[in-house]
Amino acid sequence: MCEEKRHVRISVIDSHTERRLVLTGKLVAPWVAELRTAWKAAIGEIEGRALVVDLGNVTVISQEGENALSECMSEGAKFRPSGMLARHVMKQLERKNQQG
Repeated sequence: MCEEKRHVRISVIDSHTERRLVLTGKLVAPWVAELRTAWKAAIGEIEGRALVVDLGNVTVISQEGENALSECMSEGAKFRPSGMLARHVMKQLERKNQQG
């Protein structure tokens, strides 16, 4: 598939202490499914390391994308929200998870 047609790219970075999923681009349907697939694969391979989702290069997060991130959060993901959009969305998700 041509890169310009893909909305989100997920890179995996492994270290001794963590596996990091680095998201770049737009987290919108149908690419939210790609995040869920990468997340489930990573959970099975972390071997006691932290699983971190890096949202620093995400430019758009749809409602479906927020739902997927909320699922990751409830399953123990750590987040690195370095951009303004990512920080805003993560604060919303944290509030949502605390309420429900």
